[in-house]
Amino acid sequence: MTLFSGCYTALITPFRANREVDYEGLQKLVEFQLSQGVSGILACGTTGESPTLDWNEHNKVTERVHEYTHSKGLTIAGTGSNSTQEAIEGTVHAAHTGITAVLLVDPYYNGPSSMEIRREYIEPLAKQFPQIQMIPYVIPGRTGTQLLPQDIAQLAEDYPNVRCVKEATGDLENMRITRRLCGEDFDILSGDDDKTFAMMTLPEIAATGVISVMSNVVPRAISDMAHYILDRNLKEAKILSEILQPLFSVITVKTQEQTPFGPITCRARNPLATKTLMNVLGMPAGPCRQPLGKMTRSGLEAVLQAARKVYEAHPEILHPIEQSFDIDLMDRLNNEQYLEGLFYA
Repeated sequence: MTLFSGCYTALITPFRANREVDYEGLQKLVEFQLSQGVSGILACGTTGESPTLDWNEHNKVTERVHEYTHSKGLTIAGTGSNSTQEAIEGTVHAAHTGITAVLLVDPYYNGPSSMEIRREYIEPLAKQFPQIQMIPYVIPGRTGTQLLPQDIAQLAEDYPNVRCVKEATGDLENMRITRRLCGEDFDILSGDDDKTFAMMTLPEIAATGVISVMSNVVPRAISDMAHYILDRNLKEAKILSEILQPLFSVITVKTQEQTPFGPITCRARNPLATKTLMNVLGMPAGPCRQPLGKMTRSGLEAVLQAARKVYEAHPEILHPIEQSFDIDLMDRLNNEQYLEGLFYA
């Protein structure tokens, strides 16, 4: 039985100019997401800049997101950490808030083995909170470690509240192994927007949905794509997937930049590009928290070109932003004044 399906938005956390959390903007973003038919919202994932939220902010943002959803969608709380004790404390708060699912990113930097992740991280949480669904989040490119399919399968066998994984390895064979070992009743959610169509349509993976970054901007389109696949309307799903590819391609932006000491590669990683685009479009977003900063001008141009390409060919994809935030997208995408302060001079 599928527990998690469709599109869940990995919500960005909007900040004011002074980098304090913008709770009014947060409410507007949640209401926009729910109006566009998403299945739920992930609060305080890495897209929400959880590494730079202190735990008081982290808990308050989670509370507010859950409050703003008004039971119109599922709230997933990002309570993962590289400290099991911190993850437990965050999950205690989520449980008291009434949240029934948490996302547990693999412990970053200290580098436990897969067995250690299972035994010393997921298991203590699964035991202590049997009423809460634990969603391991496997993203070795960020964490430097990986919960392997064999340990995921062991968790699924031992704990009824481990029935899903957010898969962001980028490795389709790894996903095939997860499906084979965990069985048909285990949910795999895509953690990479650009791989969602493949993950959901390949029968040996059979992902049931996505925890999406770009759904911050185009929630209706990504939700529709996921539901088309679930309904086996693959023709319409493929059309949407192809339309959205330019936006998926700029979740991370890599450019070559010149310095007085020679050329360097500059990689603007999530959520910088998405948040920059939201600022251009007039959505509540604000700056990233340091050490994330700004894009380069060439990086910003890549983001603008992708958005313009989608808007010019398929304006209906971005129209919900105009309606929800009362802005003129043609003006926002082509007027230099909206780029002020968004890139390094």
